[in-house]
Amino acid sequence: MLLKRLKRQCQQEVLNVVKFGIEFVPKEAWWKTVYYAMQSEKRGFDNLWITDHYNNRNVYTTLAATAIYTKKIVFGPGVTNPFLINPIMTAQSLASLDEMAPGRVVLGMGAGDKTTLASTGIEAKKQLSAVVDSIAIFKAMLEGKSVNYEGKVFQVKGTKFNFKPRGQIPVYIGAQGPKMLATAGKIGDGVLINASHPKDIDYAVGRVKSGVDEAGKNMSDVDVTAYTSFSVHKKPEKAAQAATPVVAFIAAGSPNVILERHGISLEKVNKIRGALAKGDFGGAFGSVSPKMMEAFCIAGTPDVCNEKISRLLKAGITQFVVGSPVGPNVRKSIDLISKQVIPHFK
Repeated sequence: MLLKRLKRQCQQEVLNVVKFGIEFVPKEAWWKTVYYAMQSEKRGFDNLWITDHYNNRNVYTTLAATAIYTKKIVFGPGVTNPFLINPIMTAQSLASLDEMAPGRVVLGMGAGDKTTLASTGIEAKKQLSAVVDSIAIFKAMLEGKSVNYEGKVFQVKGTKFNFKPRGQIPVYIGAQGPKMLATAGKIGDGVLINASHPKDIDYAVGRVKSGVDEAGKNMSDVDVTAYTSFSVHKKPEKAAQAATPVVAFIAAGSPNVILERHGISLEKVNKIRGALAKGDFGGAFGSVSPKMMEAFCIAGTPDVCNEKISRLLKAGITQFVVGSPVGPNVRKSIDLISKQVIPHFK
């Protein structure tokens, strides 16, 4: 009896350290995204991530408004990239936000999506080096001193702010490939793993650990975050319907090694890629298979979602991010998560 009680207590202690984050894409009017941010804070979310894509509202305008209208939630870009936004400007933006919301700001940095960047005329070369350079410059600029840095992609000479940053800001690295995952473990305070399935999370955590070991750190030094496509509704078909468009884009952007891991047909994915390239969204979304849904999102009733989240936590996740689309109705889905998902783990 005592052994069972101690086991339950240990399990509860593990669950209590799990953080819940939420992601919003600022495609709607700024006040809607800020409203969702306020609602998320009140409903028990720990972290807020705002995506950074040129075709949506500006991420830093949205985050600045969020800083004004929230009190405790931790927030940041999830994720920005060094090719479209120079790391000097990223440091300036985050340092300014940190003055507005002291101690609540984090940086999410990734290599960016090659397809999206290509549409802007930017060729994303040496992605790993670009991220490493950017983080080094970011941290150096936050020291408030004159920075000289000679990297493989970025170089700065005598660069300095005319104001004194408050100090260092935690850096999370968005990662999927083996080298970027290991780098996140080595130099990051956190890693944002773009995955929803235990197979991918297990692999990713292993690679992160290799970077942690190389740096002489402990896994407890890194916030290991599952950044998932998520959709919840009391009716599973409605949850799945909302997630299907997101899964189509995830499948289209997935490397072959991940498709093979899940037994997903390359021919079917190429069909989705071709449809998206033509702007045939109906054709693309209609080509999403059950295997793709299982691999690239967590969607269903609260009970189904809880079971799938539990599987990810066993792999070593310390933060779970409820990513786009959240659900068929964002406001109602946030409430549903706060009542039937978060309490299951906290």
